[in-house]
Amino acid sequence: MKVDDIIRAIEGEILVAPAIDVNVERAFAADLMSDILAFAQPQMLMVTGLISIQAIRTAEMSDMPIVLFIRGKRPPQALLDLAREIGIGVLLSPYTMYETAGRLYQAGLPGMGKLPIVQQR
Repeated sequence: MKVDDIIRAIEGEILVAPAIDVNVERAFAADLMSDILAFAQPQMLMVTGLISIQAIRTAEMSDMPIVLFIRGKRPPQALLDLAREIGIGVLLSPYTMYETAGRLYQAGLPGMGKLPIVQQR
């Protein structure tokens, strides 16, 4: 899914355009960067409410070209500057994580699919 399609689906805003023409293949929504790192795949859209430099660094390490912040939470300028410097796109959704994910899924962007159930000890 292209950036324009994402923006249209979530009625969102582009804060930093990605450095390259991006076509994301799936999305993953979480606020724990450890969860994102565990399931990251290249060309994946990160959906998060964690407005911090760690979100951009996690995207960079995971080859995720776009970070989508939710709940209309506008990130600080330092985060936007870093994203621009390393070429990560930053988008903003006015909706909750649940509704943002639902809108993206309804527009045709798949998630990770069924994951195995893990027993916690």
